[in-house]
Amino acid sequence: MPAAGLRLERLILRSLRTVDASLDTLLDPLRLAASLPQALSLLLRRRPDVIYTTGGYVAIPVLTAAALLRIPSLLWEGNRVPGRSVRLSARLATVRAVSYAGTLPSLPVPTYLTGTPIRALGGIDRAEARRRLGVPAGPPLMLVFGGSQSVRRLDDAVAEAVGELVTRCAVIHLTGPGSLARAEASRDALPAELRERYRPFAFLREDMAAALAAAELLVGRAGSSTLAEAAAAGLPMVVVPYPHAAAHQRANAAEMEAAGAAIVIDDSDFDGAALARAADLLFEARLADMAAAARSLGRPGAAAATVALLQSLIEGAPLPDRAALDTQTREAT
Repeated sequence: MPAAGLRLERLILRSLRTVDASLDTLLDPLRLAASLPQALSLLLRRRPDVIYTTGGYVAIPVLTAAALLRIPSLLWEGNRVPGRSVRLSARLATVRAVSYAGTLPSLPVPTYLTGTPIRALGGIDRAEARRRLGVPAGPPLMLVFGGSQSVRRLDDAVAEAVGELVTRCAVIHLTGPGSLARAEASRDALPAELRERYRPFAFLREDMAAALAAAELLVGRAGSSTLAEAAAAGLPMVVVPYPHAAAHQRANAAEMEAAGAAIVIDDSDFDGAALARAADLLFEARLADMAAAARSLGRPGAAAATVALLQSLIEGAPLPDRAALDTQTREAT
């Protein structure tokens, strides 16, 4: 945030996920208590018109302070199963928004179904996107993306299978800066005529939308943003849910799998052979049905719908009509 010119202020609170008995087990409740006056001071100084939070433990003191100061707030939950901090703080928020219809009954009213705010994906030509990313025309394209962090499980699978994969398809692999050198070495070891079919990158920022538009299949984790972007792009998925964090990603992935938009593979079962089998989807007729199913789940207007809720809170106006807001979430921005 500071690099983007935005002011960042931290609370003393840390994650409350401590499992093993340690000094932090004693200090965490004290840090939480100390964060409340910090949050009160911050909100009194800044006097925001509205609070927007995506949950997490920092939301507990901030939403508590906002409630005490009568500052309206919107809490957004992106996982199918709300996290512990969201369950603890949901009633403190003025309004809540969620990504999955199945989450609505578990949170207080009013809670709106908005989907997950994502980058704009419309109006990108697939052929031009491939050219921008240096992907050759012709072979189908697989995008391997672990989310906001490098994923060793996916990186290892690509390293094992890349020699076979490039004989059948092109691969864009987002591997993170720490693993890029290894991926580039794998590329350099390929036959010269096939090297251009494997395109490893540390990250794609401005060109991530182009990668989503260019691909025919996404292999990745089941974070809320990854699934939302795949759905909005009509991109079938092979999902390898992160096995920890209360199995939130498993529940997220189950939504896409139930709709016919994804195939789910357990983290422990995912290796080079599994990735090579996943590539078979690129040549199967059901890929088109999976793409249609993914698109049916898409809510590319989630960001605009979230802004509409925030604007209502800022203005003290009635909250949007649910049917109208649902239509807005379905509209590309």
